Amino acid sequence: MALRNRSSKTKVDYSDPTADRDLYSGFMRLHILHHAAGGPIFGLGMLEEFGRHGYRISPGTLYPLLHGLEKKGYLRSKQERKGKSLRKIYRATPRGRKALAAAKDKIRELFGELIEGK
Repeated sequence: MALRNRSSKTKVDYSDPTADRDLYSGFMRLHILHHAAGGPIFGLGMLEEFGRHGYRISPGTLYPLLHGLEKKGYLRSKQERKGKSLRKIYRATPRGRKALAAAKDKIRELFGELIEGK
């Protein structure tokens, strides 16, 4: 079923599982932050992690998420040499850890409402 948004004149194909991606972008940000709080992460590793959970995202989706989290102060990055290549490694900042802890409380509350009916 394809619907047309009159304001942007863009077709949205709701039979396509990626059509709901905007609903999951916040979850993806939290997933990134969760792993970065646990240790250093890098783009390809996170693409593989998302793949294990059934997300099919492209580098063109992931890297803006990483850069946005860094710009907001939740992540910091530095270049590290891996063999002959450089890899950008991300880690959670204290601000990112604090935001993640607050988000976990909100997720528990939402989970209770959505899944447990509380």
